[in-house]
Amino acid sequence: MKYYIKHILSAIIFYGISVTALGQQKPERVIVFLVDGLHWKAPSKLKMPNFNKLVAQGTYIQKSYMITPHHPTVGDYGSMHTSSFPNPVLQAGTLFVSSENKYLQESFSPKHQTAFIGNSTAYTSVSRGFTTVQLDPSLSDQRVTERVIEVLKNQDVKYLRVHLQTPGNEGRFLSYTTPDKPYFRNIWGEGSPYVKYIQEADGHLGNLIKYLKDSKKWDSTLLIVGSDQGQAEIGWHPMIDRDSWIVPLVFTGPGIAKKRELPYFEHTDLAPTIAKAMGVEVPNANSGGAGKFIPEILASNDASKFKHPQHILKINEQINEFNSLRSKIMLAAEKDPYFSSLITFLENELLTPEPFYHQDRFTEWHKAGTTEHLIAVNQAILRQMRQELKGTSKTYNVPK
Repeated sequence: MKYYIKHILSAIIFYGISVTALGQQKPERVIVFLVDGLHWKAPSKLKMPNFNKLVAQGTYIQKSYMITPHHPTVGDYGSMHTSSFPNPVLQAGTLFVSSENKYLQESFSPKHQTAFIGNSTAYTSVSRGFTTVQLDPSLSDQRVTERVIEVLKNQDVKYLRVHLQTPGNEGRFLSYTTPDKPYFRNIWGEGSPYVKYIQEADGHLGNLIKYLKDSKKWDSTLLIVGSDQGQAEIGWHPMIDRDSWIVPLVFTGPGIAKKRELPYFEHTDLAPTIAKAMGVEVPNANSGGAGKFIPEILASNDASKFKHPQHILKINEQINEFNSLRSKIMLAAEKDPYFSSLITFLENELLTPEPFYHQDRFTEWHKAGTTEHLIAVNQAILRQMRQELKGTSKTYNVPK
């Protein structure tokens, strides 16, 4: 028996037969279709027939979480990235952002063709390693989709990221419209341009699906539809708004479970899940902030006992609480200068062995070693801040 197994494995390696986590030959290509600023309620509130057909044909996550969509333009992060936190996290599959990170596309290329087509230059910093890149703000969402189809016709692309920027732009514009508009601070309001462009994006998705079916590529394509970040109901993606952290996400294609719904997913899980499904190296697998392959999207795996550690949700909640407590401590400092010193002590790690890993220290998160340790450190500092505000804290011997 061992003899036969050995020779079967040798044959697989010799002839290049790639068996992946799907339990069969890998899909010929994976397409990640991102609609910027897609609210998690949009598929149920708006006319999105193409997205909803995919839900019935695949595995759906109504609430997939990404790290808070902050995007500083100064400091270490600003010098490193042109887009918000969720984008390098999505491409690298880790919360520990570094210039040394490998991106998902680099697990495919240069051996295989990859492409990134979108209509914003905001994603330039995460486009490294794609063999074809077109990020042109002059393109309409329709033209982006047409360009994607042209690339699929002319190239044997293994990994393709599509980004439709207009809905997210319209959500941002809507956030500062005037009160005379029926959609003032309400993305669902009558005549909302956000609604218009989300529904148009669903039509573009339908055109891509039609091409894949007409060209006989549908059955060999792993298609993933979602967004890089969520949308607040008042518009855009303010960091403190929970809807900014959440997007709907659907997987469909070879080996994917049909009519299945999972209660949770994280952006960090996308890169390892795609890599496993496509039989390529998982980028940054040894990073302490890495996500994980989610086998429950597969028809061959039971999802009845699915459980996720929900790291990103916990960290986002911690960041919100930290910012709130910090504001309260600063207000308390107007009456008692001690609280002003307290903030300084915390920021300079005089009261704690490690800092709170908030959004302004994002490029330092790797110093925590693991996501679990980062969460534990943050929780300890939050507890201390709560006690200080209540006046129940112990007395600290502050180092000189």
